[in-house]
Amino acid sequence: MILGGRLGYWILRKLHPPGSEEKHCTSSTFINRDKLAVLLGPDLWDYIRDKTVIDFGCGEGNEAIALALHGARRVIGIDIRDNALARAALLAQQMGVTDRCLFTKETNEKADVVVSVDSFEHFADPALMLGIMGKLLNADGKILVSFGPPWFHPYGGHLFSVFPWAHLLFTERSLIRWRSDIRSDGAKRFSEVEGGLNQMTISRFISIVEKSDFRFERLELVPIRHARWIHSRITREFLTSIVRCKIKKKDAVHPSSC
Repeated sequence: MILGGRLGYWILRKLHPPGSEEKHCTSSTFINRDKLAVLLGPDLWDYIRDKTVIDFGCGEGNEAIALALHGARRVIGIDIRDNALARAALLAQQMGVTDRCLFTKETNEKADVVVSVDSFEHFADPALMLGIMGKLLNADGKILVSFGPPWFHPYGGHLFSVFPWAHLLFTERSLIRWRSDIRSDGAKRFSEVEGGLNQMTISRFISIVEKSDFRFERLELVPIRHARWIHSRITREFLTSIVRCKIKKKDAVHPSSC
């Protein structure tokens, strides 16, 4: 980050004054596409059929309900927000899956699969959250993770990416000051904005898993569509759109390499 202080703030104001926000990651990405299958892989529906699944960080329940509609025997959506859980329960009723869906802040039930979508770049303590997910699994259960864009992606700063890699060019202070013109929540760090941003990189995520009680059964780094031809181990931090993987306990049977 090299642009800070008044100069950085002035440039941001000139480029994107209040009211000119752009959303680079929207639901339009999934028009005519199956969102969860895109994020977690095309074999998802076969894998979760007749299983108990926990949607960790379920929000308003859209993905949890999709899992139920695609054949999961039971789906437990977990979130810390009461209003989101209430809306999820209402949506489940409207979709006719209340017999298979439960929305709650916590559960003692064990699952065959834990699903985490668009969360690992937001967790304040991702290693702790991975451990909590593991405690919700049966002995041979798996964790399916998808998150992105990672921090070094052109728009990995989410709102702060007012143009490609802006979140890397400007200092955190300048970006937060610019954000305070359009948000009034008092956040002073990336980690304090709504949802939080922990600056998750691919290498950091891999390190978190490798230092945990889990291992990758499968790890896939999905490149930015128009940059596939130069996506490699060298460029992956900057040109990966989605990180998706299947994780299992290290002492699980039938190990396989990713």
